[in-house]
Amino acid sequence: MTHDLRLLAPALATWLAAAATIGLPGPLIYGLAATAAAASLYLLTTHRPLVSTSPSEGQAPLHRNADTPEHPGDSHELTPTHPPNGDPTWQTSAANSRHPQQSPARPKNGNQRDRHFAASRLGDVARGVGGGRFERSLRRLVPMARRAEGGGAGSGNGWRLLAGAALACAAASACGVALRTTAVGTGPARELARAGRFATAEAVVTGDPRARPGNGRPVIIIRARAEAVERTGVRVPVLLIASDPRWLRLIPSQRVRLRGRFVPPRGPGLLAAVVIVRGPPAVLGPPSAIQRAAEHVRARLRAAVARLPPDRRAVLPAMVVGDTSRLDPELAEEFRIAGLTHLLVVSGANLAIVIGAVLGLCRLAGLGRRRAPPVAVLAVCAFVVVARPEPSVLRATVMGLISLLALLTGRQRQGLPALAAAVLLLVLVDPELARSYGFALSALATAGLLVLAPPWHERLARRMPGPLAAALAVAAAAQAAVAPVLVMLSGEIGAVSVFANLLAAPAVAPATLLGALAAVTAPFSPPLARVIVWPAGLAVGWIIWVARTAASLPYATIPWTSGALGATTLLLGAGAAALALRSRRLRLLTAAAMTGVLIGVVALRVIAPSWPPPGWQMVACDVGQGDALALSAGPGQAVVVDAGPDPAPVDRCLRRLGVTDVPLMVLTHPHADHINGVSGVRHGRAVREVLITPRTSGREARRTSGLRVDPAETGRQWRVGDLTLSVLAPLTTGPALSPGDDGTTINNASVVLVARKPGFSALLAGDVELEAQRALEASVPRVQVLKVPHHGSRSQDPAFLAAAQASIALISVGARNDYGHPSGATLALLGRLHTQIHRTDREGDIAIARTRSGLVTVPRH
Repeated sequence: MTHDLRLLAPALATWLAAAATIGLPGPLIYGLAATAAAASLYLLTTHRPLVSTSPSEGQAPLHRNADTPEHPGDSHELTPTHPPNGDPTWQTSAANSRHPQQSPARPKNGNQRDRHFAASRLGDVARGVGGGRFERSLRRLVPMARRAEGGGAGSGNGWRLLAGAALACAAASACGVALRTTAVGTGPARELARAGRFATAEAVVTGDPRARPGNGRPVIIIRARAEAVERTGVRVPVLLIASDPRWLRLIPSQRVRLRGRFVPPRGPGLLAAVVIVRGPPAVLGPPSAIQRAAEHVRARLRAAVARLPPDRRAVLPAMVVGDTSRLDPELAEEFRIAGLTHLLVVSGANLAIVIGAVLGLCRLAGLGRRRAPPVAVLAVCAFVVVARPEPSVLRATVMGLISLLALLTGRQRQGLPALAAAVLLLVLVDPELARSYGFALSALATAGLLVLAPPWHERLARRMPGPLAAALAVAAAAQAAVAPVLVMLSGEIGAVSVFANLLAAPAVAPATLLGALAAVTAPFSPPLARVIVWPAGLAVGWIIWVARTAASLPYATIPWTSGALGATTLLLGAGAAALALRSRRLRLLTAAAMTGVLIGVVALRVIAPSWPPPGWQMVACDVGQGDALALSAGPGQAVVVDAGPDPAPVDRCLRRLGVTDVPLMVLTHPHADHINGVSGVRHGRAVREVLITPRTSGREARRTSGLRVDPAETGRQWRVGDLTLSVLAPLTTGPALSPGDDGTTINNASVVLVARKPGFSALLAGDVELEAQRALEASVPRVQVLKVPHHGSRSQDPAFLAAAQASIALISVGARNDYGHPSGATLALLGRLHTQIHRTDREGDIAIARTRSGLVTVPRH
């Protein structure tokens, strides 16, 4: 399969220019854009003309082929005027065959005439050696060689034109970035951000509000366009960070008034400021009519799926219109591990299904080729409005519109040029897409389907049924194309993603089609929509089962180096594998090596102690930026102290430990990074009792409904088997916490525990900071293990840490977190105390096990 690659270089140049220049100073970007524009102008306005000469003796006159374009840089073919048998290449050979005593005069027009001379000589040799059959074979080979060579001087002009066009696109892209950089880098919004001042502003919401777990309360992130700052008119993009749940009710295109602190954005980007908003929004007007209609469709679809099981009613709107408002983070994490996250966002597959269905209906209605594409265009526009213009939706939309235009005009539809055109246009319009991982994943997956899937399908079809070969080729091609970016982001390779996609594929189209039909029907007939979503729910149920089953398999993901180094090593490994597959001997050696590695892994799995290690007493679960500890209380039992920020990580940690019964769960204080994962602890387990700080604000109640909840009062003890828990803090009940309290106040209300078992003791210090630590110095007992307070932050009292006299220090912290945890000062302090430091961001789950010689630490990674 051949592709027209002429648009590929301009598209890549546009993308790379935008990605490389975002974050640079405006004057430098303008300079780079001017340099690229000047180079482009030089290449596009200069070319090497073809030299025309008179025909040589014994040769037919040469002239330009009528089918050959006359523009500079196009491929020029010089053809004899009277080609025998319709073959222009061999006119000179025919003339020489009639006059064998004369040698053809060699033309003097460079490479172009050299090929004609070589062709005549090959004709003579062919007739002398092999007769007509060999001559006919050479007649087929010579034009192929001429086409591969590209037409001599014309080829040089072609490359100059291509390079000029690529530089022109790069210049336009850089110029667009420079204009936006200048716009966001000046004005009142950026001045307020540099000063870190509070101000009142009016803004228009440009994206759906999204809630994320934060330190103490959910963080709501809203993309918006500032229209006025302190009564000064502006028009610049800003990012709003709020905590009031009323922000979640906003719809794109609504205008609001807000007050907050303006701060500069972190890292390169095209934002004027980040605004830390205080309080709820003051809504100044309703959303636009189009957005009201889109939200009406989304709301009616949510109502239609309300009677489905919880997981299905969350996933179906996500698959159909990108509505993830009801999606459980635990389920989303299982989709990620299984490599099925792309099903939870609207992408090109959804749009292709919608376009195909609309065109099919148009054909059934008798609409011809001219009238069907405009109807499909209207359907695409409506779909984009309802699904929101996310990067993957935009890429798929532009490609779909280009394909529909080709269908309308009767031209050949080619996927790769359409993809290149979509990338080029979208990055020129919105340069920030060049740094969007979602956009990169969407474009790479599409490229994989267009370039890798066809040849892989052709090879697989020789060994398996056609439909299975097609499905496997599509899943493998998409996964291979996006693997470097996924490794860069997560530091993992999905070992089961191809097979998970293969199993889920049969249910994707029915779920999407029926879900889209329900979305169209719901505004007019809710009862009919409820009937339609029932079979769609069955298809979604199968997809959910596949995701959960794949995510629960051992080695579902394989750890890999993250970042650019991880992506580079993965590409090098893939290249080495491709080379190995080209040689039969190397294939055999690779297969033998892989078999040996597999046998070794299985042997280690059987011989080496499995996780958790025998005699484990405590495990610090790797839950990211948060806390979750498990204390062994017997076979299948554990006391859980805090639950982390998300349900999925703590659930996986307890599942790996074989914990099915939680006699006691302690939530040290009501911060999201300690309580938001409670549903993960409860998933498939019996939780009998919950302890909370006596000063609670009540934020734990929603997550502990139906459970027995008691305050952890100072001085009380709880015994579970041979495990004893003693409460050291909070020392005084004090006033109850309120939503307005700052983080330090809430941290200092943490429950502090001492855990003891025969041969094991630990101080679990929650997130207490300096004030609470100093109040506890006199009551801290000597222990073997210290859970360092507040993720190893700078707020540590040396006397408090020294009083514990612990030989092992555990720091539960997220990799590359925004808080700078753990602090270098804290690590240095622990080092001076001669304490072994272990961190979950580097070692994963960390177990403390009891052996004959004492306690040992066993990291899972």
